[in-house]
Amino acid sequence: MAERNGQLKSVVIHSFRRFRERYFPEKVAKNLVSDMDQEEEHLGYLDSLPVDTQFLIMTFLSPVDICNLGATCRYWRAMVRDPLLWKYLLLRDMPRWSSIDHLTMPNLELLDAPLVSEHESLDDREEGEERNRDLKFDYMSEYLKGCPSCRQQWLPSRPAYELLTSFFQYLVPSSEPRYAMFGPGMEQLDVSLVTRLMHAPDLLPVSGTPHRQINGVGSGISYLFNNQHKFNILTLYSTNRAEREKARLEQQSFSNKLFTFEGTDESGYPVFTPAPQVQKVFQEVDGFIYVANAEPRKGDGASEVAQVRAVLNCAGDSAAKPLLVLSCVSREAEEENDGAKCRTPCVYMAKRLCLPQLSNRWMVQDTVAESLLGVLDGISWLLKSSGVKI
Repeated sequence: MAERNGQLKSVVIHSFRRFRERYFPEKVAKNLVSDMDQEEEHLGYLDSLPVDTQFLIMTFLSPVDICNLGATCRYWRAMVRDPLLWKYLLLRDMPRWSSIDHLTMPNLELLDAPLVSEHESLDDREEGEERNRDLKFDYMSEYLKGCPSCRQQWLPSRPAYELLTSFFQYLVPSSEPRYAMFGPGMEQLDVSLVTRLMHAPDLLPVSGTPHRQINGVGSGISYLFNNQHKFNILTLYSTNRAEREKARLEQQSFSNKLFTFEGTDESGYPVFTPAPQVQKVFQEVDGFIYVANAEPRKGDGASEVAQVRAVLNCAGDSAAKPLLVLSCVSREAEEENDGAKCRTPCVYMAKRLCLPQLSNRWMVQDTVAESLLGVLDGISWLLKSSGVKI
């Protein structure tokens, strides 16, 4: 990834340089004026800097600041709209994003598609061709839509009738939302996310004792969000604690009591069916929490996709039930040399689980089991998606 970013960085600078030489030659000439002339034209000093320096400055700016820079003059408006710039920012920043959802997921296929070569400039195409290319490769929109600091502006506004409905719903006491929690991240990590949740009263106070035992594979616990909104999480394990711990220590697989393996489909992908004792649970809950193992080189994408879809298929009216994916690691690790986190980025977790193909509302939230970082953000989204007014 770092090598690819470095190559794209040189292409961006090359594109900037050719664009300025062709359409703004006066900016190039400003580099040769005297110091006295520079003092007289200090307002255009940033414009006259070498494109390498201009690009370096933009890499330190936030997306909002880059857009504001583009509103200062015609020259910067053209520079900040270069699709190659936003493709570079996407590749650089996506691994650092802490969450993504069904509304803000970028089109990852755009990142693999060639835009221009190092020896081609955006201005080398006819106007009509450039317009078509811009519609197909709108990296700027993809970035601003998915970036956590910008996405709030992209969320659809709530119509008036929905606001009125929410007001009447607020007057009527709502029932306690129930969610089924399952997934390999509950069983494979060194730190138990469920245990940490049960012993974090300052974060999520427990308001109910465990209940609803299901043949030894799960239990339900009620929590309070913001000391106000009560909700229930039904934890579903694939086997009992002794078998899970033994398999984790010995790095072995174990029989899964939640799903029955039915074979493979025509494409060779695994097919699972939820066990009879948990099918009724999936049908009655208001949503799902899938705990994925986001530690490097962990996870079986094909089996995970098949199990998630098996759950959604057996749930009644599943399209109306939100899916929260807690992309979980045991503890926060040091960042790599390029600044990326030592974990599967949430965007690529969504791709691994094929979430964009679902009709359900979904969200992937980076989570740390030891500190419970990210849990409250995920629960807040889940409750809102279930109609709880927060």
